Amino acid sequence: MAVKTADARLEERWRDILTVHAHTMCEIDRALHPHGLGASDFEVLDILATAAPEAGDQCRVQNLVGRVHLSQSALSRLIGRLEKEGLVERSVCAEDRRGVWVALTDKGRALYAEVLPLQRAVLERMLASRAG
Repeated sequence: MAVKTADARLEERWRDILTVHAHTMCEIDRALHPHGLGASDFEVLDILATAAPEAGDQCRVQNLVGRVHLSQSALSRLIGRLEKEGLVERSVCAEDRRGVWVALTDKGRALYAEVLPLQRAVLERMLASRAG
């Protein structure tokens, strides 16, 4: 059997990371589907809840772009869908008319609080065997 090169080991580790990510996202999708959410929806709600923890707090959409693994256009469509469902609301930044603010609605905060334990349980289960 050939000895693995450093490049082969590095690539194997990278593939393992991708596999864990894909399986975890699928499990989160399954857990949240009955609540009308997917993994990416949850990520946006989670970031908004932590970046803007008080009711009425807002976050610039531009600040979400680097934190969610979606293109800017896909993120805009996702936020539009969440807005249509009444989970977030968007507003134009008064100081910079190009900027857009997004905030969780009361409905969005309530749904986030309801599904947070489900998402965290999936993370715990999926990542527990990979610790260390």
